[in-house]
Amino acid sequence: MKIASIVGVPVRVPIPHAPYAADRAGSKFHRDGRRSRITPKRPTPLLEYVLVRIETDTGAVGWGESQVDIGFFGHTIEDVLSAVDDYLGPQLLGRDPFDRAHLMALIDFRGHSTAKAGIDLALHDLIGRVLGTSVSSLIGGRHTERVGVSIEIAGGTPEAMAAECVRLVELGVREFKAKIGWDPDEDAERVRAIRTAVGPDVLLRADANQGYTPKEAIRFCRLVERDDLRIGLLEQPVAVHDLDGMALVRASVDTPICADEACYSPADALRIVRAGAADVLNVKIGKAGGLQQAAKILAIGEAAGVRCVLGTAFGTGLEIAAKLHLAAAHPGLADAVEFTELALHGSLLAAAGGDPFALPLVDGALPVPKGPGLGVDLDMASIRSHAAQRGVAA
Repeated sequence: MKIASIVGVPVRVPIPHAPYAADRAGSKFHRDGRRSRITPKRPTPLLEYVLVRIETDTGAVGWGESQVDIGFFGHTIEDVLSAVDDYLGPQLLGRDPFDRAHLMALIDFRGHSTAKAGIDLALHDLIGRVLGTSVSSLIGGRHTERVGVSIEIAGGTPEAMAAECVRLVELGVREFKAKIGWDPDEDAERVRAIRTAVGPDVLLRADANQGYTPKEAIRFCRLVERDDLRIGLLEQPVAVHDLDGMALVRASVDTPICADEACYSPADALRIVRAGAADVLNVKIGKAGGLQQAAKILAIGEAAGVRCVLGTAFGTGLEIAAKLHLAAAHPGLADAVEFTELALHGSLLAAAGGDPFALPLVDGALPVPKGPGLGVDLDMASIRSHAAQRGVAA
């Protein structure tokens, strides 16, 4: 069996609002989060993806997907599509898809982690379908059949953020991550409003997206600790390059400190551990460059005694399935997994009983797909309706 083709399929999915919907809300690092997704040429909020289709000379097919976010990953949809179609994919043509470790090593050079992740997911999906087994079985097994869901709450007024959490609690969500990072006192008020609205049993995280100085981050943590607001972690409080500053924050507060933008690769994870800069590593398949690299970061965290969580990266349904398989295969991932896209847009999956990843949730969790490969199938009619350019293969 040999790889015959690797093709990217670009799609755009409308979303109801930009990531940061109010002044002085969200992270100062982003200044105005709308800039990454709203421009005069693209006036409607949307999320972009490049689906990756791998077909072999025997007709076997596997699908993956790559996230596109110029504000986080630094690439446009055209960049990612070109990386898949013109640079990374052609290097793997004519090779055995079962040699996935070797294949990913062939394209393991700096940059384009999301394009590589799409190829990695498609390889796993293809291999699982050929063998008739799930991706979770390929990468470690399945210790659970359901995975808890956490959803990010876009920055806004304390009242608006609290109201959104209440709405989602009524839809079965039991964990949230508040987007903050502008002013520590105002942000503490946002967290306080959410905690008051949802009560003591709902779990809560906060994400500063590099918006604080070390002293501001320390102040924020001391405010929420003083008022016993109980946040499970503060994510990326300071600039990505400031591991010394993050280590200072970690040493000064009781709140667990999480590295996100600072932790793309296994090498990044090792630097963070050595610097004593984080209690938690935020692992994202798109950041890491696929399931294979994500598993390496999880192994570093396990060896170092550093907790790991799976963070939001958005997805059409394939990424959701991949995160569910990754969580099921790693018992150390006890925390809820972030699936913020559930609150922004439906999946583009085909399912007889409707969207398998739609709200409301049962017991605050999603089921791990049981079919071969990723265990889900794309709705090709939906893909065509969201196609950004080029033809879409069935």
